[in-house]
Amino acid sequence: MKPDIHPKYDTVKVICACGNEFETKSTSDHDIKVEICSQCHPFYTGKQRTHAAAGRVEAFNKKFKRN
Repeated sequence: MKPDIHPKYDTVKVICACGNEFETKSTSDHDIKVEICSQCHPFYTGKQRTHAAAGRVEAFNKKFKRN
């Protein structure tokens, strides 16, 4: 293999819009800013909403005048 062809792999800080910060490894040479992370994502926090399928079907039928 050729020497010195791989990018530098260093520790960087990831900063979320919610204020959470953590470190990870990356080839990026600056901090990474994200809008959502595991601390604020509804799937991980348990605050996700589930839609009732029956209500959505009734709304569709009402909108398109189906019986």
